[in-house]
Amino acid sequence: MKNRIAALTMAALLLLYLVLVMRYAVVLISTDDATARAMGIALAVLPLLGAWALYSELSFVLRGERLVKTLASLGELPVDELPRLPSGRIDPKEADKQFPAFQAEVEAAPADWKAWTRLGLAYDASGDRKRARWATRQAIRLERGKPLSERSA
Repeated sequence: MKNRIAALTMAALLLLYLVLVMRYAVVLISTDDATARAMGIALAVLPLLGAWALYSELSFVLRGERLVKTLASLGELPVDELPRLPSGRIDPKEADKQFPAFQAEVEAAPADWKAWTRLGLAYDASGDRKRARWATRQAIRLERGKPLSERSA
């Protein structure tokens, strides 16, 4: 819950920043100076890009959470019995030992979103956030009925 509050706070601050930048862009666009107008137009692009990035991140998180909740409701979520570090985080070395089972599950059923979701959780437990996000994206795509492309598999 603490992570969710922190993420929502950061999203709200980013949204506030984007609104203020857009407001400043409008001020620059409405001046008589051509250089200021050009800067205002260029500055207006930033909030649009930021809003798109914020939307895509939030939708990714919500879709990923929904997949994990669905797995939990089906009773197919992996049991978390991994040892913890003093910080409370999962010991990545111990998580790495369980990783091959999840990888083999995806190789056996490459079109199963549940297997991809569990693989994403295994990557996350191992500390590989980039691959965790990649596997979760594959799971989201499969759950939505879209096949994996050659490049993404």
